[in-house]
Amino acid sequence: MKHCTVAFATPARQWLWQVVLADDATVADALLAARSTAADAEVPWESEVGIFGELCDRNTVLRDGDRVEIYLPLKLDPKESRRERARARKGVPGQGPSRPPKEPASR
Repeated sequence: MKHCTVAFATPARQWLWQVVLADDATVADALLAARSTAADAEVPWESEVGIFGELCDRNTVLRDGDRVEIYLPLKLDPKESRRERARARKGVPGQGPSRPPKEPASR
């Protein structure tokens, strides 16, 4: 038997479920065990999951002491978010580039 933790968090709250599983248990088994005890939790059970911060497949076999984490889907693509911030900075008066332009070398 192995003991694992299933974790999910929102900005407002965190849930942790301690589960006891068979030696050949997978991430999917841990999620199923946690879900059976999480009646009031608003958890996106079908979201991406990971073990200690590393994305993994639901068929991954767990080791004793692993923490399975359920991730919230991203609201924005990080690259697109950065592009939007850059476009917004260009439109703000007095907000110049982060570095001054290079001056041509004189001879």
